[in-house]
Amino acid sequence: MRILFIGDIVGKPGRKIVAQALPGLRQRERLDLVIANAENAADGSGITPKIYRELVAAGIDCITLGDHIYRRVEITSVLESEANIVKPANYPGEAPGRTWAVVEAANGVSVAVISVMGRVYMRPVDCPFKALDRVLAEIPSHVKVRFVDIHAEATSDKQVIGRYLDGRVSAALGTHTHVPTADEQIFPGGTAFQCDVGMTGPYESILGRKIDRVTDATITFRPTPFQVATDDRRIGGAIVDVDPNTGTATAIKRLMIDEQQAAALQALCAAPQSREEASES
Repeated sequence: MRILFIGDIVGKPGRKIVAQALPGLRQRERLDLVIANAENAADGSGITPKIYRELVAAGIDCITLGDHIYRRVEITSVLESEANIVKPANYPGEAPGRTWAVVEAANGVSVAVISVMGRVYMRPVDCPFKALDRVLAEIPSHVKVRFVDIHAEATSDKQVIGRYLDGRVSAALGTHTHVPTADEQIFPGGTAFQCDVGMTGPYESILGRKIDRVTDATITFRPTPFQVATDDRRIGGAIVDVDPNTGTATAIKRLMIDEQQAAALQALCAAPQSREEASES
């Protein structure tokens, strides 16, 4: 089976290119499941119930979150009621949301989805290793395919967590830094890994925000709102092939879809049926 993981969706530009390209991408890549980190989907920080519904309607099957999870307090109701969105597993038990989810892929296979936050250069959180041990023990044993979003700043932090999970999950892919890394690989135990799958949003920016705003604030220390940029929209992510019987990853490849490619994917999905398909329908 094939799983697409979409990296940090940033603001409206990120949401729009996902909605534009995802139906065609699912068709072209024969995807069985789409997971996305959406903690920056609401104007660059947080997520709202409306945006949650928008992303699900666009074809995202499960949503992971990170340190901006509660920036929009109205998302609490979604975190407490919906079964396909998860908080970081090493947040306190009292924090709203579920620590893991099981969603059904298009091929009928159950997939467990977990998010965990790192601790290097991040806000204080509970131990990610103990949290992962606890969550993995809670997931039913018949759910062989298990996916982890490692939301962390330092590559060393992500690598330690990834190695700790080797052989225990199908994929452990990183988010948070918004910059794709070129270290995609399959660990010896069969776990797909990449330090960061990249951002989904405007790349003519500084991590998704307008360049002049970030530059001015950095140089002058003047309080300046970091508005979401608009140009050079792309989808950053990774596609992982998994043996559904064992949960072992067999392949991983980086994915970067630009605006031209997104338009082509949209056209692919809108193209009329072939003669053979038309005769069968």
